[in-house]
Amino acid sequence: MTGRQSDLAVQRLAWCLVLAVFLWTAPAVAAEPSIAAASDLKFALDEIAQAFQQKTGHRPRITYGSSGVIATQIRNGAPYQLYLSADEQYVLSLHHDGFTRDRGSLYGVGRIVLVVPTASRLTLDAGLEGLPAQIAAGRLRRIAIANPEHAPYGRRAEEALRRVGSWEAVRPRLILGENVSQAAQFALSGSADGGIIALSLALSPQLQPLLRYLLIPERLHSPLRQRMVLLTRADQAAEAFYRFMQEPHARAIMRRYGFVLPGEGA
Repeated sequence: MTGRQSDLAVQRLAWCLVLAVFLWTAPAVAAEPSIAAASDLKFALDEIAQAFQQKTGHRPRITYGSSGVIATQIRNGAPYQLYLSADEQYVLSLHHDGFTRDRGSLYGVGRIVLVVPTASRLTLDAGLEGLPAQIAAGRLRRIAIANPEHAPYGRRAEEALRRVGSWEAVRPRLILGENVSQAAQFALSGSADGGIIALSLALSPQLQPLLRYLLIPERLHSPLRQRMVLLTRADQAAEAFYRFMQEPHARAIMRRYGFVLPGEGA
């Protein structure tokens, strides 16, 4: 080997060592688990995700929407790793068809509330029987709910209105949100005079100053049993978030947003 060849070999070896040191010491990029969640979880899950990131370094990427629409997206190949549904039937159906690791676990039972803007003159009637009279008097022109076709909170709103005999009077006055968060937006922005939305949204610090609400009795609708599940593509970060949802810190946040938790009456 000539002197020049020897120098080139030494240079190559030096660069290989530099590269090896760089790769060895470069900070690992924390995984970002891809999560799809029912929109009633918007404020509660944002808090939980922040606490999870502080604990683990993993920053969840959360997509919110109606449970039915998300379930369809999963069936069509959406790259989610964890699904939190507002209706456990969507999870159980996905499991039956092979899209999930197992049947998942219940993470809470939701409630629905009747809401009006803070300055509204409408009377809050948690039993809902008085809504037709307010419509007849011209005080209630529009009322917002989530679309019952694919949003569990919309279905429970319809159930409650039917149970008290107010559905036929209210139906022509409905404004349907794509999900319960959009229904809340309609109810509080002037697009509607009020609405039936998730208690978890009404209790959020962001919305609470803007509304008055009354809890609708549980007897008027079937339970909102909410279930989460790991999808078949879930990685370790998604598994960690799934476990974190069942830990005391996350449970305390869920409780604060009005959910009834597993082991506490659910």
